[in-house]
Amino acid sequence: MSIKAIDLYCCAGGASLGLWEAGFEVTGVDIEYQKNYPFRFIQVDVMALTVEFLQEFDFIWASPPCQRYTLAGTQWRNIGKEYPDLIEKTRELLQRTGKPYVIENVPGAPLINPVMLCGTMFGLRTYRHRMFETNFPVQQLIHPKHVAKNAKMGRPPKDNEFLQIVGHFSGVPLARDILGLPKLNQYELAQSIPPVYSKYLAEEYLGVEKEKAEGGRP
Repeated sequence: MSIKAIDLYCCAGGASLGLWEAGFEVTGVDIEYQKNYPFRFIQVDVMALTVEFLQEFDFIWASPPCQRYTLAGTQWRNIGKEYPDLIEKTRELLQRTGKPYVIENVPGAPLINPVMLCGTMFGLRTYRHRMFETNFPVQQLIHPKHVAKNAKMGRPPKDNEFLQIVGHFSGVPLARDILGLPKLNQYELAQSIPPVYSKYLAEEYLGVEKEKAEGGRP
């Protein structure tokens, strides 16, 4: 029987793809219509969802908006632009379900005991650090030293450089190849995490459940 996962604030489905690759049946939820989302999709405000609805799923992924904490948004926050902070409200909702969950966001976001993933941990040509709060144990992977330089914004990377997939970056075909998201546009790629990140965390959860079933964990 497949494990039913729901991806909240799913955008175009980078995290959803990784969950699917781990063997989950995935449903995405976003307040905005996502024309390139590849799985079952529900257009609704996440904060309007009920605990009872979320309890129909076996696993919950949530990626609340990150603009309040991302470095790319600093210049706009400095001139007074305000962004929603939905992390705490999302956490409260997920905790009430009693289900296993992941909350993803950028470095600096107020996550509880997060693990950090970087593209170098998976052999990707981008650093793309992201933080993940979970309510199940996850092994923190070794973080390789950053050797390659990031390409300057506005031009494609040279052969010895990494691609910064942020904002109006240059090199959309390369970004699609790096992330493994061949159908997404520039904006969608800039908002996505590599599916390999969510696949790794989903497989960590599956490993925990397997150990429990075999009597290895309380």
